[in-house]
Amino acid sequence: MEISAVGIDLAKNVFQVHGADKHGRPALRRSLSRSKVLVFFAKLPRCLIGMEACSSSHYWARELSALGHEVKLMPPQYVKPYVKTNKNDVADAEAICEALVRPTMRFVEIKTPDQQAMMLIHREREGAVKDRTALINRLRATLAEFGFAIPVGPSRMQHWFRNEYGCVEHKCSDLLKRHVMKMRQRLESIEQHIASLDTEIDQSSRRNDACARLETVPGIGRLTASALVASIGQGQTFKSGRQFAAWLGLVPKQNSSGGKQRLQGISKRGDGYLRRMLIHGARAVIRHMNPKRDITAWLLKLSARAHRNVVIVALANKLARIAWALLSKGGRYQSTVN
Repeated sequence: MEISAVGIDLAKNVFQVHGADKHGRPALRRSLSRSKVLVFFAKLPRCLIGMEACSSSHYWARELSALGHEVKLMPPQYVKPYVKTNKNDVADAEAICEALVRPTMRFVEIKTPDQQAMMLIHREREGAVKDRTALINRLRATLAEFGFAIPVGPSRMQHWFRNEYGCVEHKCSDLLKRHVMKMRQRLESIEQHIASLDTEIDQSSRRNDACARLETVPGIGRLTASALVASIGQGQTFKSGRQFAAWLGLVPKQNSSGGKQRLQGISKRGDGYLRRMLIHGARAVIRHMNPKRDITAWLLKLSARAHRNVVIVALANKLARIAWALLSKGGRYQSTVN
């Protein structure tokens, strides 16, 4: 029986495979160890292969594509409704195979090794920033136990240690001094790690033409441009900038029924990291508005009838659409100044 589509449920060691013919009838059910996956598919006639977009899925997609197969990745939440019975590897592989051939299914663009590596750097930086924040909070709480109030924020805290800590250090016990010193050393190490990651992102962005074009857009800086290119590449997965903004969760969430439209807050779907970066960029544009730009008039009109946060999200939505247009259609951003 000719196999038309194959669904693979990825795992650490044992992969479950489900194949179907052109009529959707089951034609293959098999468990494969990790070492035998590529050997098995090298012997299989070329077909359509589907997997959930998860850890290691982009690696397997590239490897299977090199064997001549057409590989597509799907968001796990879009595959879940096709699981008919209790969840297990066999049912998951069958659901993946069935979802794969649906005409309305949406797919995830397969990332290149460079894209994956850059996204991992961004994730590491995000984790390091969270570690720094947690350590600063613990350091502030430690000294607050002894009546020392430290200002909020990394730079203000460093300023306090340089200029004011020496005046009150004699009030601390030797044990507390050693403890604070060790925490500050750990904080300095994290700061150096973040700086090294920033340097890596900077160097990579300078070599990438798409990043350079994105950075010309007000509100899209070095980090945002690098994350956008690493996440969506040329944006070919999305049909329009509107669809990309919706994928980022920068549109209202609907709860409509019976012909009555009910719009709520933003849906917050998709990549939360990219959404947060775009919102931060929009906030910076609003904080430092250039009265000579056309977009300033639009922002002022919107601000007169909407809450500040609504204006920020609306501008982030516009930035997402502009970014998609630059990545998918090429060209450069033309800033209009009156």
